Amino acid sequence: MRYSHLISQIESFSGFCHLGAGLSVGLSGLAAGYAIGIVGDAGVRGTAQQPRLFVGMILILIFAEVLGLYGLIVALVLSTKS
Repeated sequence: MRYSHLISQIESFSGFCHLGAGLSVGLSGLAAGYAIGIVGDAGVRGTAQQPRLFVGMILILIFAEVLGLYGLIVALVLSTKS
């Protein structure tokens, strides 16, 4: 009975770690999707007028997708801490 308070704290910590992991994946995925949408729209319009912009657009899209991967990495680290 003396350890019930300690067990409750451990369960709380684990719950908040999982909440943080979910938020990091969700929000980084949202930001990456928004960035990809903006860059994709502007990039396609720019590439239609000047085809040499295609490589730059692809590079910027790669950097935008990395945001989602960083969120996934943070979530994996958080879930292993709990």
